[in-house]
Amino acid sequence: MSMIARAALAGAIALTAPAVGAQTLTVGSAAPVTTIDPHFHNVGPNNALTMHIFDRLVERDGRARPHPSLAESWRVISDTVWEFKLRQGVTWHDGRPFTADDVVFTFSRVPNVPNSPGGFQGFLRAIERVEVVDPHTIRLHTAAPHPLMPLDLASVSIIARHAAEGLGTEDFNTGRAAVGTGPYRLVSYRSGDRIEMARNDAYFRGAEPWARVNYRIVANDGARTAALLAGDLDIIEQVPTSDLARLRRDPRLTVTEIASLRTVYMAPDYSRDGGTPLVTDNAGNPLPVNPFKDVRVRRALSMAINRDALVERVMEGAATATAQWLPEGAFGYNRNVRPRAYDPEGAKRLLAEAGYPDGFRITLNTPNDRWPNDSRLAQAVAQMWTRIGVRTQVDAAPWTAFVPRRARIEYAMQIGAWGSSTGEGSNFLVNTVATNNRQRLTGANNNARFSSPVFDELAARGSATLDDERREAIWHEAVALYAEEEPLIQLVQYVNTWALRRGLTHDPRMDERTIAMGVRRAQ
Repeated sequence: MSMIARAALAGAIALTAPAVGAQTLTVGSAAPVTTIDPHFHNVGPNNALTMHIFDRLVERDGRARPHPSLAESWRVISDTVWEFKLRQGVTWHDGRPFTADDVVFTFSRVPNVPNSPGGFQGFLRAIERVEVVDPHTIRLHTAAPHPLMPLDLASVSIIARHAAEGLGTEDFNTGRAAVGTGPYRLVSYRSGDRIEMARNDAYFRGAEPWARVNYRIVANDGARTAALLAGDLDIIEQVPTSDLARLRRDPRLTVTEIASLRTVYMAPDYSRDGGTPLVTDNAGNPLPVNPFKDVRVRRALSMAINRDALVERVMEGAATATAQWLPEGAFGYNRNVRPRAYDPEGAKRLLAEAGYPDGFRITLNTPNDRWPNDSRLAQAVAQMWTRIGVRTQVDAAPWTAFVPRRARIEYAMQIGAWGSSTGEGSNFLVNTVATNNRQRLTGANNNARFSSPVFDELAARGSATLDDERREAIWHEAVALYAEEEPLIQLVQYVNTWALRRGLTHDPRMDERTIAMGVRRAQ
């Protein structure tokens, strides 16, 4: 009998009992939370967790629609001035009042977090000056019109000056600086294992129903499903695609799903001109030039990928093939752009035209525990590339080992995934495609170090365009150019899935975040 089958048998009685006990919700997270510092690393698991502890001026619901949070309202004063009225009566977890000074402190800290592998500075790129009108009113001055301001601010957690000034990321992990206004207080953080939180009874929206939330890290797919079936977890995210059909049929469980804002792609290295040992000829000698800077090579690699096979065989239907970074229906999705056709023979001809008739060798780096089927997708693409002469070796590692090397730009080719939390075309373009530039606060998550003045101009122009129709036309232009140039080689768009014990309800989110605030007892 398999481990999952034994767990199902052992959990049969547990799953028919009341959904949870003692007002505690236990969440099974599929990937590690690497820090409690809400400004250190812009990745999904960290963002989901910090939503419990900290608030933002603007919040987004599960469909990426903005609504008031610490800012109760906002308005445009002029083309370059936004005014935000801050909510009065809000207190930090230690009882001290929240004021405009905390916002000023937060905005000054975000671009300056030491050793950040990819932060949140891109969301503040338009702000030239913060004017404090009174303790509960601020005005944000920009150099140019910036219609995305409320959406951008929904990604920036507000922290307390009195609790965090002069302290660093480790102080958030110990709890010393982790003083928020959110619905839960941090109790303990054990890296790679679990995070425990207690309800904030003074939360300005009203106390949550769960007295405690236990956030457990269960990266192994089989173990996560088994723990749910055994009654050790109340809800799990990233349901293994191989288990989806079976869990949907289980009368003791409920499966929820929604189209994802997360897209998966291959990211070539643009930081080197040549000479890297990770890209060699077939004899193992480093190539004199970087082949990925030739658009013909990128197109050949794209043509070699059978995306329909990835959807059907690797993702088992829980994804769609794509050539862009947003799902259909999102603001900026270009319905005229489709993935490049699968054509391995055409790919070989393009490689020969680019000067690689015999192909070359590369190493493809991937995490094996971060995104659904991440290493399986990498292995499948590697086989497809090898068939056209680009002999591809896969180097898979746990997420916690993958990220530091990624931050040091050590990979010649890597799998990547980005969730556009704003649900608009700008998010991916500004943070992942735009040039990595600390002065302009762009490209914070551009781990490929791609750089193009054309894409930079499109990102800047679209972000400054107030008219929705004209702005979306710019995003359509950017998407079409991206699909033609393929600086990153898109694979699939995920479908987000969760499974939870019957007796609970869940509001699924397009940004894939699993939050206790979205789980309730069934009425």
